[in-house]
Amino acid sequence: MGRGKIEIKRIENANSRQVTFSKRRAGLLKKAQELAILCDAEVAVIIFSNTGKLFEFSSAGMKRTLARYNKCLDSSEHIKVEYKAEKQDLKEVDVLKEEIAKLQVKQLRLLGQDLTGLSLKELQLLEQQLNEGLLCVKERKEKLLMEQLEQSRVQEQRAMLENETLRRQVEELRGFFPSTNHSVPAYLEYYSIERKHSLTNNGSASPDVACNCSMEKGDSDTTLHLGLPTDAYRKRKAPEGESQSNDSESQLVLM
Repeated sequence: MGRGKIEIKRIENANSRQVTFSKRRAGLLKKAQELAILCDAEVAVIIFSNTGKLFEFSSAGMKRTLARYNKCLDSSEHIKVEYKAEKQDLKEVDVLKEEIAKLQVKQLRLLGQDLTGLSLKELQLLEQQLNEGLLCVKERKEKLLMEQLEQSRVQEQRAMLENETLRRQVEELRGFFPSTNHSVPAYLEYYSIERKHSLTNNGSASPDVACNCSMEKGDSDTTLHLGLPTDAYRKRKAPEGESQSNDSESQLVLM
């Protein structure tokens, strides 16, 4: 005849509870050992009695089994965290996809496309948005044009100031280097005029005198051209006259 089914609940009798604990503990440790041997499994059992006594069994060492358990527990927790983060990322991706789709539809409507599903009120709101955007664009355009105009004015003023500065520098340089167009001195002009009058008055002179006059005229022209004073010309001509007179006297003596 088989054993009857025992109700699983706390045994109230302390003696019976202790006897049951001892029997079932031994059976549990025996089953753990058999499981480790038969199935080549790493088994560890830890039991604390109601009085605080420790009973344990480990097929591969309790510390090694606990380290392996902690490692597996950490990895499982890490996997759970990664799964939760991935799930959250997927939710964010779905939200972003919905927002992108809405923005694309809005862009098409702003371009005047895909307006079939809009009501009159929505169309009026869209028209208002377009008008406001157009006003903003015009204001920005006018602002840029005014800025460019102001920059052009500033550049023009700078160019005018630079031109004025250069003009002053040129005038200063002209002051340092005066003009080289010198006028002929008055005494040279008087001497040339006097010589011309003497030549015209003595038109019936001898050929020698005419020759001398022409030579003197040429020399005077050369003197005037070179800018030499008349005193230097007369001093230079005096020895030449003396030499010519000496030659004429010697010719007379020989004759």
